[in-house]
Amino acid sequence: MAVKKLKPVTPGQRQKVTSTFAEITRSYPEKSLLRPLKKSGGRNNSGKMTMRYMGGGHKKRYRHIDFLRNKDEITAIVRTIEYDPNRTARIALVVYEDGEKRYIIAPNGLKVGQTIQSGKGIAPEIGNALPLSDIPMGTVVHNIELTPGKGGSLARSAGSYAQLTSRDKKYAIMKLPSGESRMVLTTCRATIGTVSNPDHGLESSGKAGRSRWLGRRPRVRGVAMNPVDHPMGGGEGKASGGLPRSRKGIPAKGYKTRNKKKLSNKFIVERKKK
Repeated sequence: MAVKKLKPVTPGQRQKVTSTFAEITRSYPEKSLLRPLKKSGGRNNSGKMTMRYMGGGHKKRYRHIDFLRNKDEITAIVRTIEYDPNRTARIALVVYEDGEKRYIIAPNGLKVGQTIQSGKGIAPEIGNALPLSDIPMGTVVHNIELTPGKGGSLARSAGSYAQLTSRDKKYAIMKLPSGESRMVLTTCRATIGTVSNPDHGLESSGKAGRSRWLGRRPRVRGVAMNPVDHPMGGGEGKASGGLPRSRKGIPAKGYKTRNKKKLSNKFIVERKKK
């Protein structure tokens, strides 16, 4: 899972740093696990633009990922490690003993032919999913549930992980990728190991066209707009624009947007690092 820098035979390749894709074992997806993926282009049901800077992009199909990992006491064999255009991590195709096929987020170090399991009382090995009550202290995990049976929602992007630091009665204390420490019910599940493709942060697109392939249109700075379009717009010459803020006037730096009455505030033991 390394990166490579290309020989600059074109201007777009001069700054480009991309993955070697050495861990990929198959170049086409499992057809039975594909779903259609429609694009909005930032428009709502009446055609009005509600989100700027979206549009275009290559046509993609969604790979149905098993975030639940609820097929207990049945062993699955890893058949392939594949590329997923909808996420930064790699995905793995696993086949269970009864013949069912599922995609999971591939942990770093997972190999083709390896067996994985899920449920209570299994070994805490890479790729296995088990309740937080059965995971040893200090273990690095990913794909963590916040509600039992809802499916993993934390630590799912490339190279990310959380650490189980302690347990207090029915809650486990998790150190999350943001630096935040949070209480999670011990009946929630997590998968052992870190997420694959840890070198994703070292990649560089090399040209603006690759952003267009991903469906991202050019983003206009507020300072470059007119006063009618943005609070930081206008002014003679290259005016700085004053305090950084959004188009609706919300400050961009230091302004807390989290609701003080949010129910989940009581589960946060330590806030994320600034």
